[in-house]
Amino acid sequence: MFIFVSKRFVRIFIVIFIISVVFLALQNINWLLRVVYPFHYRDIIETYAEEYNVDPYLMVSIMRNESKFNPNAISRRDAKGLMQIAPITGGWAAEKLNIEDYREDMLYDPDLNIRIGAWYLNILHREFDDRLQLIIAAYNAGNGNVSKWLQNPEYSQDGETLDVIPFGETRIYSQKVMRDYEIYKRIYK
Repeated sequence: MFIFVSKRFVRIFIVIFIISVVFLALQNINWLLRVVYPFHYRDIIETYAEEYNVDPYLMVSIMRNESKFNPNAISRRDAKGLMQIAPITGGWAAEKLNIEDYREDMLYDPDLNIRIGAWYLNILHREFDDRLQLIIAAYNAGNGNVSKWLQNPEYSQDGETLDVIPFGETRIYSQKVMRDYEIYKRIYK
């Protein structure tokens, strides 16, 4: 037995279905955003963010862009772990933080990697007077490069902010981290 369904009924059903899906999505947008923007390693991040007076949302935004939360990540420049700590930064941090028997492969340990990342971000915060744009650029390109750019009128007219970030990779990285930082603040606060 065939049931005759009019085209009008089908259209009404589709409209109701779409409205229902949109309504459910809007009701669960925060859940959906948390799936797309997870806060992995939250306990460790919050511990070291508090210890080193660094914004945890900045840390997770950097981590998302640096390693995509892969503790075994390694860059083409040999930076390692979640926060992509360069070997030279890891050695310097180990000395300053009195980390005994430090070895470079320890940078794959999430706790140590996040601790060093928070420590280094604290240094950048102090060096660049809490100016987020400069801190993020320095995390990627190095504080020496950012300091040089600030002194060059081609890149900074006021010596306080960067009008132009000359490294394309750093420019794109900075935009992504800032975007993610705003999203993390909005969905997790």
